Amino acid sequence: MTADSTAAPGTTAPGGEPDEAARQLYLAVLAAGGRVPAADVPEADRAALRRLVDIGLLMPNPMDACYTAVSPRSVSDRLGAELRSEATRLLVRAENLPGALDGLTRAYDAMPRPPQRSGGTVYIEGHVHIRQRISQLVADCRTEVLTAQPGHRPADALKIALLQDVRLLQRGCSLRTVYQPVAVSDPAALAYADEVTRHGSRIRILDEAFQRLFVFDRSVAVISANEDNSTAAFISDPAAIAFLVGTFERDWARADAVDWSGTVARGAAGDAPDRVGRLLAKGLTQRTVATRLGLSERTVAAHISRLRERHGAQTLFQLGWLMRGGRDD
Repeated sequence: MTADSTAAPGTTAPGGEPDEAARQLYLAVLAAGGRVPAADVPEADRAALRRLVDIGLLMPNPMDACYTAVSPRSVSDRLGAELRSEATRLLVRAENLPGALDGLTRAYDAMPRPPQRSGGTVYIEGHVHIRQRISQLVADCRTEVLTAQPGHRPADALKIALLQDVRLLQRGCSLRTVYQPVAVSDPAALAYADEVTRHGSRIRILDEAFQRLFVFDRSVAVISANEDNSTAAFISDPAAIAFLVGTFERDWARADAVDWSGTVARGAAGDAPDRVGRLLAKGLTQRTVATRLGLSERTVAAHISRLRERHGAQTLFQLGWLMRGGRDD
């Protein structure tokens, strides 16, 4: 190694700390008297050498093509001062950031909103516009989001929700969601649930029919305004929100917790036919079972066909009776 190939001393590398290889090389230089000729450094140690020079623990000497050890104490003082200066710069930047974005913030707040109707309710039509407004509410949320999500959620919608919800949780907001059992058999929903629960979200399963619901900071609630969910009502009336929150809390208390990480490790649950059978045993019709589980009637019919073969049942009534254990109670 020649003097021309040495790095400039005192250039702090990311982190400002030597890795294990650099530590070992520094100790070896100290053991050799605090000086090592550049030609004596093996090729395998060149990366560690550059790291020590960047940090400032080794000083290159172009006159005799060697490296001399520098006291870690002086390096620590210098790096500490640099870090404190950087921290001060970042704090000042953080303090100035709201002002720098003030114009954009005012423009966002002045953005046209749908007209508000009586009772503190805004109606928004169209799935695209509904998703846009919900995304805005997620971004503006400061404390808590409550959601009830019946049925199947498309994989592409879950990808978008994952990015939004992780950011929400990283800001320190809480997120609680109630799903129907269909979520446990959907790989995309399982992956979403596993990831967001790792960040602190809580998701439970309720084997009952319930309506789609979002509540943001207990100040805005969102519910479907028609059967195909193409119109949503955004409610700000405190009394209505209190009622909807109470409905959510009632469902949450009855819902079951799920080990999402364990469920993902086992793969998507394959007990959908058994869930169908349990509901049939309660006397529910095929259509009601499909609605309850968020499945199509054709899928439920396929599960029923497999259950009939498994239990040797000839009729739907007989299957339900057998699923109850053949008891008349």
